[in-house]
Amino acid sequence: MPSPTSAVEPVPAGRTARRLEWQHLPPPLRQQIEDRCGSPVVEALSQGGGFTPGFASVLVCADDSRHFVKAASTKAQRLFAESYREEARKVAALPPEAPAARLRWLIEDEWVALELEYVDGRTPKRPWRSADLDRVLDTVEQMTRLLTPAPSGLALASIEEELSGFVDAWEHLRTTRPDLPHLEEAADLAAGFAEVTAGTSLVHTDLRDDNILLGKDGRVWICDWNWPVVGAPWVDIVFLLVQARGDGLDVDAVLAERPSTREVPAEDVDRVLALLAGYFFRQADEPPPPASPYLRQHQAWCAQAVWGWLNERRGWT
Repeated sequence: MPSPTSAVEPVPAGRTARRLEWQHLPPPLRQQIEDRCGSPVVEALSQGGGFTPGFASVLVCADDSRHFVKAASTKAQRLFAESYREEARKVAALPPEAPAARLRWLIEDEWVALELEYVDGRTPKRPWRSADLDRVLDTVEQMTRLLTPAPSGLALASIEEELSGFVDAWEHLRTTRPDLPHLEEAADLAAGFAEVTAGTSLVHTDLRDDNILLGKDGRVWICDWNWPVVGAPWVDIVFLLVQARGDGLDVDAVLAERPSTREVPAEDVDRVLALLAGYFFRQADEPPPPASPYLRQHQAWCAQAVWGWLNERRGWT
């Protein structure tokens, strides 16, 4: 991975996924899907965002209806099939007021396939624009209020349990980047993340442009509910702002203005940024997965964005 001071290009928005296409699905599964949709499929629009190889397409049917369907093989794509199964479980347990596309049906056999409510909309434009960001942040804050406390039916782990391994990333950096300026200070910050991020709110943990849809009806939809945890109500906003910071927006001004973050101590935010920096640095060092050619570049770019943000906030050179 490049050093923290060298430029990493952002990944091509909306063109990062290498996915299965409709014709790659076995005929019996295609028939099951068409039966569930209620009409033959005449066009399949593969969704290019994200970093997983599972099938994810908008299916246009002969009756002009549209359906968003995901699918993965339980044998050839076991991890992704389990991820889709878990996403279906969690979406089904969300209250109907949550800004999430509703689960229409689920197939669990040699393939896991599911349909989520079709949303007529677009992902936020990249680089992030303030108008899009404001719409999304309004929805995230509304979502947090609705999902505090987190619905018990989701049976979620705490943020400490799920993200404790991120702290270990700094041990990796002690070996791979021993000369990284302020390494020990950042590691100490990350080590204290659990206390400041504890809470009872549902935290999505994976908010980024390709997991968000801006509906033509004015609503904002949050997608990919695979990794939620229970934690502090402001954490998702900090996670989301890493991208906006990398795209050049004044995200500290956003933190100072937002009801969910303006009273959060600066040190608490810095602990989360240090946690994320270690994680992204470590992940960017991993070999590129064959089915996701842009993943490491994305993680390297995020590492650069969050590390620059933390350095600026701490006054580090």
